[in-house]
Amino acid sequence: MPHPQHSPDAAVYTHGHHESVLRSHNVRTAADSAAYLLPHLRGGMDLLDVGSGPGTITADLAEAVAPGTVTAVEATEQAIALARTACAERGVDVRCVVSDAHRLDLPDGSYDVVHAHQVLQHVGDPVQALREMRRVCRPDGVVAVRDADYAGFTWFPRPPELDRWLELYRRAAWANGGEPDAGRRLPAWARAAGFADVQVSSSTWCFADARSRAWWGGMWAERILHSAIAAQLTEAGWATRDELGEISAAWLRWAEDPDGVLVIPHVEVLARG
Repeated sequence: MPHPQHSPDAAVYTHGHHESVLRSHNVRTAADSAAYLLPHLRGGMDLLDVGSGPGTITADLAEAVAPGTVTAVEATEQAIALARTACAERGVDVRCVVSDAHRLDLPDGSYDVVHAHQVLQHVGDPVQALREMRRVCRPDGVVAVRDADYAGFTWFPRPPELDRWLELYRRAAWANGGEPDAGRRLPAWARAAGFADVQVSSSTWCFADARSRAWWGGMWAERILHSAIAAQLTEAGWATRDELGEISAAWLRWAEDPDGVLVIPHVEVLARG
């Protein structure tokens, strides 16, 4: 499906901040979401976490670079409050800033590491966001970005309702000015932003045991009915409440199937220069 181009200011966060969304983000750690970056961190580094979300990864990164400084950036006060709370509960000192990723209100060359996890898929101009990350990074520093690629999701069994879920999600994300298939585009975006050295890797999340299937399936069974995307799909006339109910039920059936498998691919970039 072709998708339109949007100005940076037109981008909207597709998932929203419903409790079911926050529940999925709150379990993320640096180990499962930034393993490609961890070997490059050392104590005393200054690190910027762009799009810190609920702050669980931010707190892990803060512990990895202590006694270095960590700054967390989010687009709204509501969002940055989540990271502020999480880091305080962990007892790590993190500076929290509200700023636009396209125009970071931060000085040039301030950080040894600039990190963004699952951010570039949601911004209106990912190349401009990367230019800003490059600007605030020190000349010998590294910009680390990781994004999923929705077109590469694969699962079994494959009921038609879940194919429809993916179709609807991608349509909503494009309409919001994002790029749900961001993973495969990260190296090109980094080079377009001016980076001379772009190292690329990939990794996956895999949900194949009863516990992880129940978590993912139950989470999306709720999100497709109650989060921001549900309102967007019904208000735009792209799906009915009945159809979303069928998708929700399909996620629960998938979760209960002992043969159920879901693999989510991610591309990771370490960019320098």
